[in-house]
Amino acid sequence: MKCLILHQTPGRLRVHLACRTMSLREADILEYYLRAVPGVQNVKVYDRTQDAVIAYTGSRDGVIAALASFSFTSEQALALAPDHTSRALNREYEDKLVFTVCRRVISRLFLPAPVTTALALIRSVKYIRHGLSALLRGKLSVAVLDATAVTVSMVRGDFQTAGSVMFMLRLGEILEEWTHKKSVADLAGAMSLNVDHVWVKSGETELLVPIGDVKPGDLMVVRTGGLIPLDGKVVDGEAAVNQASITGESLPVAKRPGSLVYAGTVAEEGECVVEVQKALGSGRYDRIVRMIEESEKLKSTAEDKAARLADRLVPYTLGGTVLTYALTRNVTKMLAVLMVDFSCALKLAMPIAVLSAMRESSHHHISVKGGRFLEAVSNADTVVFDKTGTLTYAVPAVSCVVPFGGRDAEEMLRLAACLEEHYPHSMATAVVEEAKRRGLSHEEYHSQVQYIVAHGISSMVEGRKVVIGSAHFVFEDEGCTIPQDEMEKFDALPAQDSHLYLCIAGTLAAVICISDPLRAEAKDAIRALHECGIRKVVMMTGDNRKTAACVAQEVGVDEFYAEVLPEDKAAFIRRERAAGHTVIMIGDGVNDSPALSEADAGIAISTGAAIAREIADITIASEDLFELVTLRKISRALMARIHRNYRSIVGFNFGLIVLGVAGILPPTTSALLHNASTLAISLKSMTNLLPDERES
Repeated sequence: MKCLILHQTPGRLRVHLACRTMSLREADILEYYLRAVPGVQNVKVYDRTQDAVIAYTGSRDGVIAALASFSFTSEQALALAPDHTSRALNREYEDKLVFTVCRRVISRLFLPAPVTTALALIRSVKYIRHGLSALLRGKLSVAVLDATAVTVSMVRGDFQTAGSVMFMLRLGEILEEWTHKKSVADLAGAMSLNVDHVWVKSGETELLVPIGDVKPGDLMVVRTGGLIPLDGKVVDGEAAVNQASITGESLPVAKRPGSLVYAGTVAEEGECVVEVQKALGSGRYDRIVRMIEESEKLKSTAEDKAARLADRLVPYTLGGTVLTYALTRNVTKMLAVLMVDFSCALKLAMPIAVLSAMRESSHHHISVKGGRFLEAVSNADTVVFDKTGTLTYAVPAVSCVVPFGGRDAEEMLRLAACLEEHYPHSMATAVVEEAKRRGLSHEEYHSQVQYIVAHGISSMVEGRKVVIGSAHFVFEDEGCTIPQDEMEKFDALPAQDSHLYLCIAGTLAAVICISDPLRAEAKDAIRALHECGIRKVVMMTGDNRKTAACVAQEVGVDEFYAEVLPEDKAAFIRRERAAGHTVIMIGDGVNDSPALSEADAGIAISTGAAIAREIADITIASEDLFELVTLRKISRALMARIHRNYRSIVGFNFGLIVLGVAGILPPTTSALLHNASTLAISLKSMTNLLPDERES
């Protein structure tokens, strides 16, 4: 497309596109196209003037070339731009504000008094109707205050004041609605995929179709740099996929035919055809976005308190209005009290602060399902960790195989791999991978296997019962025994490793020792949690006591519990909560699900089991435990902001009432300052809570 460079400095260009008009959609297409150009750091597109301001690093040649090849109808550009952006929302409310102000100016300057009186009467119907509706429901709400202010002015015949009051109320409504919708949109934008069209393979051709039209079984094409918008399975081609947004893995993962890919991941290199398994609305990212829509059910106590306080203050405002008139007999002073209420700011600023905190958390790869969970994290004094996959990297490897009863170590590893491959989890995968590394093929020669969650596996091999799993499972539940003459060997098993016990016909046949390295940051992260006010850090694991003791000592937890069952973790959390503690649980496995449900805030690791992530209230990326510290800081900063908002709202609005009663401020000025303060506090509530933290 032809462009004219209007202004340029090193690292910055302002260009004018040679087109007659530019729609909002076209502005979005250009903006997202330029954002994808290498070296471009920031882009602002002005649709009214057809200009674009581009900030970039390095040479400008790449930017100029991208502009030269740009077209609004380009398939590449269309695929990059989402259908819904904040540009349309902002334009909608900008137009509403301009229209409202222009209408007021024209009314005051050009319309005769009879016409403005008639318009005031017509516009007052809405406010009076809302006020009467609230009274009929037995509620003294802000609508009653607004209706009273309008009605009193009109009964006095002061239609100019009534018009001014309704003008200020309308401005307040627009600004409040705009601010709230923008907060929700920012959060949704931070957590959603922003992909609205998908390339779908149809025979030998490819079609760009709306994502809502894609069904399970359809074949979508993903190329280098493309976002994978839906869960599916690769059926053709090969790509290196960056899964950091879902799993926290720092390196791309090779995806070949048969590999699963997930919504929200990016093809860094290569091209593949993916068979869609989950249509729009059922993928993992879509569930997070749907959670935002249901967030009203997950309000924090502080938000509920603000809403209740706002409603409780209305009768006092009405009482103050009556008292002011009784003492002064001055209707203007009475209106000054009516025009200032605490409810608007209390009901708007608190939810916006919470939504903003949730959005900020998402920038740190933390997904929060509601405000009350942030409040729980802020108030927490006890943190419970699962071990595997949380304090460790969940990439275990077999360190050694210790045979018993004269059996061959490699044969026992072969048998263990044969059983474990049916129910993949991190330790099972380690066994299978070790057998593969040693070149041990393990043809199926057992009967149907039975998996017992958090315990182990049971099967029949050559007419004998074979079990593999934890010490609790094989020795207590299954009653297996250790050969008497090999107790010394059993006692000498490396304490730092986790152990899988393989028993044949009720006798221990082998112990597979598995090492799972601790996270490098685990010890420092736990120390940082203590410094953030966490009184007690507990580790609970189904692993053996020796291994648990080694890990607990190394990372510095206050208490640890070994060889626990899923119900034991949940029971511990119930006891702690009954004792008055606020408890956070961090886990990643199926066996952690009951405890995640019991905690005040359950936190799942993003690489963990799907059911754990579904049940959890918060999900964090797996690559850094310091995200827990960041979450704690955001939560505490949020609660501090909410308390500051309380003081600011009550103090400022009370001051306006005093000035109004004193006759210093007229009602319209009080209303203007009230709405301005509400907007200012709301805008402040939308800013980041951790300004010194770099977004990861």
